[in-house]
Amino acid sequence: MQQDVEQLVEQVAQKLGRGLSLEDLDGLLLAYSSNQSHADRVRVNFLLSKRVPADVSAWQLSHGIATAVRPVAIPANQELGMLGRVCVPLMVRGFRVGYLWVQQDSAEENPRAILTQLPDVAPQVERLSGLLLESNTAESEFRRGREREFLAACSGDANAVAAVAGWKEIQGKGPWQMITVLDADGWAGGPDPIASMLIHRSAALQATVGVDVALFSAGTETHSVVLFRETVGRANHAQVLVHYQLELAKRSGRPVHRIILGISEGFAKPRELAEAYGQSRLAAQAAAVDPQLGELVDCRATGVYQLLASAGGGAGAWADSGSVYVRMLEDHDRNDELLPVLELIYDNDGSVQDVATKLHLHRSSIYNRLGRIRQLLGVDPLRGMSRLELHAALKMRRWASRPRI
Repeated sequence: MQQDVEQLVEQVAQKLGRGLSLEDLDGLLLAYSSNQSHADRVRVNFLLSKRVPADVSAWQLSHGIATAVRPVAIPANQELGMLGRVCVPLMVRGFRVGYLWVQQDSAEENPRAILTQLPDVAPQVERLSGLLLESNTAESEFRRGREREFLAACSGDANAVAAVAGWKEIQGKGPWQMITVLDADGWAGGPDPIASMLIHRSAALQATVGVDVALFSAGTETHSVVLFRETVGRANHAQVLVHYQLELAKRSGRPVHRIILGISEGFAKPRELAEAYGQSRLAAQAAAVDPQLGELVDCRATGVYQLLASAGGGAGAWADSGSVYVRMLEDHDRNDELLPVLELIYDNDGSVQDVATKLHLHRSSIYNRLGRIRQLLGVDPLRGMSRLELHAALKMRRWASRPRI
């Protein structure tokens, strides 16, 4: 595979008559051409060290290569000892696999000649992208088969559970816990489900490299699933969260603002894998609709959402809480002033001061809104059965908007 990549780079270089270098998404040198009439200081150092220096990387990234889908002209930087060059993002089905760099000659004032030549090597560049994708660990056929088997086990397939239980990575390493990794804002993915799945698979694989307690990972169109050895602390989980966020942004070419890790209870028997996966998925969904739960969310910390999930139902479940009191407030809460305050009061143990602080309001404003609610409902919303009904109904409204994963 590596030989094919190197040969293609040489072919493209000869056709363009220019020096080329190929790097992965982390700035590591994968291949380079031998025909180079001259090379700037940056290229020489790159070929020697095999890695893009931090200052050069910052200059290149500042021109938008991480999100570009077409060739990007990078101007010369005399301070870095860098001639101008063109970055060709290598993409397969929207999945970013690397960058091909074409250096300008010292006599060239702009990249126009390079940009004019690139269409002539489009077939070779496309083939090069495909080779990089095939060499990616997450895209190997063996890996794909194991991920399919793992996800089938998560869905409760008895044969898959038995097979996964015999994997050397898992056998004898329990108790375990399941982790659902969810992009809170971009879980729905893009128009190409295959590309979305590949992005999540690769992000999960890269984010768990070097994390000993992460035994296996798989990706779906909407999220990733990771099997952890059960741990009491959450340092490893936090590490995976940070790395996943970086990897997902790098591969999808878009900002990723909030990643959630839903964490199941520990389990000691492989046949409990599907139940644990359900727990971790519930935790991620609850945190997506209720940010106060945080980003590292244990299933047991999701409170009433466990009850709502256990009640089942289809996509429209809990779309209407059935609460007369909530309907009355919705009809009169045109400026969204009453229901949010009421939910915050419930979530903060009735502390008006805490709610006022969070909303940047005076306590008197909170008391006034509570007074309006009492007047509208004809009952005290902070007491007894009315409080239980209202609080549960507000959480049902949130749960109805959960990510369908």
